[in-house]
Amino acid sequence: MGFLAGLAEERVDHRFKGLPPHAEGLTVGELAAQRRNLFTDGFTTPVLALSAERLEHNLALMETYATRHGLAFAPHGKTTMAPALFARQLDHGAWGITLAVPHQVRVARAFGVERIFLGNELVDAAALQWIAAELARDAAFRFICYVDSVRGVELMDAALTGAPRPVDVVVELGAGEGARTGARTEADCTAVADAVAATRTLRLVGVAGYEAEVPGATPERVTAWLRRLTALAAEFDRAGRFSGAGLDEIVVSAGGSAWFDAVAEVFADIPELSLPVLKLLRSGAYVSHDDGQYRRVTPFNRIPEEGALHPAFRLWAQVVSRPGPGQAFVNAGKRDAAHDLDLPEAQVVRAADGTERPATGIEVTALSDQHAWLRTGPGVELEVGDWVGLGLSHPCTSFDKWPLIPLVEADGTVVDYIRTYF
Repeated sequence: MGFLAGLAEERVDHRFKGLPPHAEGLTVGELAAQRRNLFTDGFTTPVLALSAERLEHNLALMETYATRHGLAFAPHGKTTMAPALFARQLDHGAWGITLAVPHQVRVARAFGVERIFLGNELVDAAALQWIAAELARDAAFRFICYVDSVRGVELMDAALTGAPRPVDVVVELGAGEGARTGARTEADCTAVADAVAATRTLRLVGVAGYEAEVPGATPERVTAWLRRLTALAAEFDRAGRFSGAGLDEIVVSAGGSAWFDAVAEVFADIPELSLPVLKLLRSGAYVSHDDGQYRRVTPFNRIPEEGALHPAFRLWAQVVSRPGPGQAFVNAGKRDAAHDLDLPEAQVVRAADGTERPATGIEVTALSDQHAWLRTGPGVELEVGDWVGLGLSHPCTSFDKWPLIPLVEADGTVVDYIRTYF
């Protein structure tokens, strides 16, 4: 993607926390070419590091998984909002990129992404008119979004009046009462599909949903809902609902980061339909994985024979206060670390002489805006000035706190910088 070239030309300055102050004025490309060491070449704490080796492992693993199970893959880009990572995902076989809101689509388009699945309803007139202009400008651009109500279809149709290309939509089947978006029943889905068919501005191309919203999700409940989704696709096909001009495939899409094994199993049983089926998986958290939520819920825990994702983030913070034998404070807090699902996990201590040891007996008990509160057990050696490496939970709320993230090899060499756009 030649669109990425400009990322290397951006100047390093005060906008990017954690980077060496004396690097100000260099371009990102120039700084990357210096291959500085994260620990010894002027980086300031706190600083978030993304492991180069673990990132590549995770990208390759999900490519292999999707291929093995006959799935197309549109990883959810809202996790990273990093065009350089979008490009890496596409290089690893992704069909396209999933996004959640119009701003994210604009970012992806600015960096040349040609296939976008919007895993959300879109009824904003200004955004729809921009989408229509993009579709008119670029014949190669493929865009698909959710619909889940007749009123939503009416609003879309009004905003798109006169557009030269119809917008492709999938009917979202809700995961149940009390779940998030989505038409709640198959009858509701049919009414939405009928409303789409009555327009000239929209084209029905499939069905979709998000299985993680199934209330009280268990393998049995998730599988049952997925079978409802695939049965809905088959019923729509029998009724001739996928007959829009030029349509050459039917889209069936689901798959977050917690149940993609169930998606693969159920999608393998989709019967032959009147057109080829694009079985579209949308998992996004795999890129960095994590040391909390997704370590617990990843399907690879249930299918270890298929591999394992590796947590790729580590947040480095420095001990700035040791007011008592059982307490210490490091200089990273809510502004730096994901904290919506779990507190960070103390993993390693790096002393001033460069030696590292496990952070045994050290626990993060709370976060302030700019501090993490550490409890230290009896006899734990921890000095003011030591660096503490923290594991994080929830990639989506880790990436969004860091506009430029060092990509770091195992020996500490920084080989690139990942720009995010939130």
